[in-house]
Amino acid sequence: MRVIAVFNHKGGVGKTTSVANLGAALAQKGKKVLLVDIDPQACLTVHFGIDPEIADDTIYQVLCKDRPLAGAVQWLEREKLHLAPSHLDLAGAELELATAMGRERIVRDAIDGYLRDHRDLDYVFFDCPPSLGLLTINALTAAEEVFVPLQTEFLALRGLGKLVELIAMVRRRLNPNLAITGILPTLSRTGTLLAREVQAEITKHFGSTVFQTRIRNNVRLAEAPGHGRSILTYAPRSKGAEDYLALADEVEAMQGCHRVLPAPEPEISVQDILAQVESPRIDPPLPESRSPESPLPESPLPESPLPESPSPESPLPEGAPLPSGSNGVEQPPPA
Repeated sequence: MRVIAVFNHKGGVGKTTSVANLGAALAQKGKKVLLVDIDPQACLTVHFGIDPEIADDTIYQVLCKDRPLAGAVQWLEREKLHLAPSHLDLAGAELELATAMGRERIVRDAIDGYLRDHRDLDYVFFDCPPSLGLLTINALTAAEEVFVPLQTEFLALRGLGKLVELIAMVRRRLNPNLAITGILPTLSRTGTLLAREVQAEITKHFGSTVFQTRIRNNVRLAEAPGHGRSILTYAPRSKGAEDYLALADEVEAMQGCHRVLPAPEPEISVQDILAQVESPRIDPPLPESRSPESPLPESPLPESPLPESPSPESPLPEGAPLPSGSNGVEQPPPA
């Protein structure tokens, strides 16, 4: 199972389009897919025909109201995938969570709880907001991989270093398993010199991380959200559908970073909990303290005798120097 955040802090590069259509393409190939809309603009939610203002349980309740993720997930029968929708109130989540403990890991904890009961999932995709705030940090902390959609234009290359720096910071401080595993050229105008130059520049810096599939500029991709569908169900014979099916094949062929599923929590009955609460607590005995009036233990004195000092009347050994102030003649006693 792979958890992938689709992120670029520049807007209008095809993040939501890629999450919706890549997820649908993988679902069409028989994979079990969950899409999570963590963008306050709720574009992915609207893409599949869901009104973000009237949705009852959304990712907002998971983040700010401590609700389980399972309550927010919806099954999309037409697309054969699951979606956790967003809500417009998510725009104020960063203020609401300003003092929350462990606020960077809320989504990761929610994903881990969901995976304990849904261990058959193949892919989880996050549609991240085009910003470097707390919502993006939550998605990057919960993911193992990052896909970066990149428009094949000169301005799209600006700020790419800042994006790499942010991911490196999250990897260093919050999620050591995080890695950029895919750079996706989008809105590509094939045949133009600019597109070829930008793609060459991307490949020069990121090498084999760049997907071979290029998402071509196609009007059908822009029309599909207006009908609440993915490109696979709206225009299955279009160039957009062809590109995302090819991308799905390439993603499946990748080794990727597979998530280690959390171990299921042990089942504890109410009787076990009550037994632990009601059982008397036995504290270990404290070490005996010495009474202030009790004598200290006697320590044995050394039995070795002190060195004998020579008697004043004892003769000096031969060759020994005379005491100071003596000339060898006995001095008379003082008067």
